[in-house]
Amino acid sequence: MFRPFFFSLAFFSLASAADVKYYWDIGYVKANPDGQKERQVIGVNGQWPPPPLHVTLNDTLVIEARNSLDSPTTLHAHGMYQNGTNFMDGPFMVTQCGIPVGQNMTYRIPITQTGTYWIHAHYGAQYVDGIRAPLILHNPQEPHKYDEDVIVTLEDWYHDQASGLLKEFLSWKNPGGAEPVPNGALIGSLGGDRHKIIDFVPGKTYRLRLINMSALAMFHFSIEGHTMRVIEVDGVDTEPMVVGNVRLAAAQRTSVLVTALNSTSNNFMFHADMDTDMFDNIPATLNYNSTGIIRYSKNASILRDKNGPDWSPFHDIDLVPLDGMEALGFDVTYGLDVYFNQYTDALNHGTFNNITYVMPKVPTMFTALSMGADALNATVYGPQTNAHMVGHMQDVQLVVNNFDAGNHPFHLHGHHFQLIERGPAPYDPTFNPRPKSAPARRDTVTIPSMEYVVLRFRADNPGTWLFHCHIEWHIEGGLNMVIIEAPDVMQKRIRVPQQILDHCKAAGIPTAGNAAGRQGYDLKGAPEGPYPYPLGWTSKAKGAMAGCILSALVGFASILWYGWSSQQSYRPVATTDDNELNTAENS
Repeated sequence: MFRPFFFSLAFFSLASAADVKYYWDIGYVKANPDGQKERQVIGVNGQWPPPPLHVTLNDTLVIEARNSLDSPTTLHAHGMYQNGTNFMDGPFMVTQCGIPVGQNMTYRIPITQTGTYWIHAHYGAQYVDGIRAPLILHNPQEPHKYDEDVIVTLEDWYHDQASGLLKEFLSWKNPGGAEPVPNGALIGSLGGDRHKIIDFVPGKTYRLRLINMSALAMFHFSIEGHTMRVIEVDGVDTEPMVVGNVRLAAAQRTSVLVTALNSTSNNFMFHADMDTDMFDNIPATLNYNSTGIIRYSKNASILRDKNGPDWSPFHDIDLVPLDGMEALGFDVTYGLDVYFNQYTDALNHGTFNNITYVMPKVPTMFTALSMGADALNATVYGPQTNAHMVGHMQDVQLVVNNFDAGNHPFHLHGHHFQLIERGPAPYDPTFNPRPKSAPARRDTVTIPSMEYVVLRFRADNPGTWLFHCHIEWHIEGGLNMVIIEAPDVMQKRIRVPQQILDHCKAAGIPTAGNAAGRQGYDLKGAPEGPYPYPLGWTSKAKGAMAGCILSALVGFASILWYGWSSQQSYRPVATTDDNELNTAENS
């Protein structure tokens, strides 16, 4: 008797679903968002910044992307699960070969989640040059009540091209790995003296969707004279929490509700200040205290808070998801120790467990799909892909120890994870944390220097999923690893579109075989290196030391021989003055 009801519900759902289409011609344009320097950026359809994308739950986002750049590109919808569409996830040489120059790709992404997300290039450091945009997934049955929806993007901004900055970062001249410091901050793609203005109407409640689309900078967001209530982080709705300040690392998103005051006599400042602890140095010209205006009236003056912004941020681990999802246990656990060190290529690399990521010859997803039963062995994915295997529907625990001197925002593709525990590093493996009954969830977590975090997620989404620091310079510096999730199930469910296979063929990238493009465990030719400098006395070191000692002995012998030979050949010769002196003495 219940079948007709469920059939009607399913029919309604299918009938209401729609393809929401966008055309993106990705190419170069000029922009000067802070009024200080016009530069070449990567825009969409001849404009910058790219406009926000809006789509509703159960719809399908369709992006027809054309590559009008001079290099390949990809798009990554940050935070999307991509259930069954791992090939649409975007990271170069993990799930894609890149869109060739002058060609198109159709991204089709079924929308099965809601909240605040963003989309950006996942090839090289292209998103630093501007190819990034908000992605808002609307919920027809929104659980939070508010009157207006406002997107507030936060971005660090560089006056130089990302490619040049990347060369300076990955250089033997930068052995300490100092990241490029931005030239300024943008709020809503405006910077310098160009202030972002948000108009408030007395009594109305506003949802501010805060999105950090930076390459490096962490931001502290606050509003003078107003109270904020956090209701969402990284697409996960939460029980409201009153806060004075929101801290957002690169790639994180937070929605806050702000109820306008009942007066139009004053306007107010809001702050999006960059955290300078992230910078190796602070140039004298850098204004890291960026601000905008909450405007009640064009004729009102700005009322300043004498106490300044509230610098006491909330702790994301204290948030409670609105759905009350219970804490997971774990079937498998991986320890991931984070280091930055100088490697045998004389460059400073980021590493998990002293392995710095190196791209394989075959995109990792294709290895998982083409290697049959061998795909269950992490070896086939290459010596430096840093592959970690998990089985279908296993509960997975990641224990990440940050032993680096800086803070790192780590992002997991294809999943939200639960925040189980935080503490000072190293994590004690004998400690069994007792998480809250409904722990906080998100897809990007900040781990401060010399601290650890325990994360858990359920492997319910077969695919190859990148886990990496979202500081763009660190991604390029090797701070990546790949979760190989249920490749046996992938082989049954995932069918790669012909368009993507054609892109690989055009680029000369194989789509079958192990990391070397071979069968079985024959990894001859697989990309590998650089490596950590070896500890102790290697044969080369011993040979170098012997050569130094021999050179020193030869040098000392040469000096002694020269001194001795000079003494033997020395014979005094009487001068005219000497003869006169001898005659006088004889007299």
